Amino acid sequence: MGRYSQKLEEIKKLIGRLQKEAPDQIAAFHGFMEAVEKPGAMDAKAKELVNVALAVAAQCEWCIALHVKGALDSGASRAEVIDAAMQAVLMHGGPALMYMTPVEEALDEFGAS
Repeated sequence: MGRYSQKLEEIKKLIGRLQKEAPDQIAAFHGFMEAVEKPGAMDAKAKELVNVALAVAAQCEWCIALHVKGALDSGASRAEVIDAAMQAVLMHGGPALMYMTPVEEALDEFGAS
């Protein structure tokens, strides 16, 4: 299992634990997440690309893994993911640029072409 697949597993384990320890909060978060992620003015791919940029700006490798995978699963190309991530670099500067490394590693691991 690659590094970013491992990050996805860590997310699943965390959510599983929190569903037991804080069930109301996790249920509320999931409900909100489902409502926000539903296609509306933006389709699922566009929303995942925005989330890639936000994950880079937030410097969260777990978020990068989740949203790079989500973007690819929604039909985004490698070039689209890189372009979205570069928007975070534009707005967030040098620290965000360093998080292009996990974006590229996740793209490679998840087989983006």
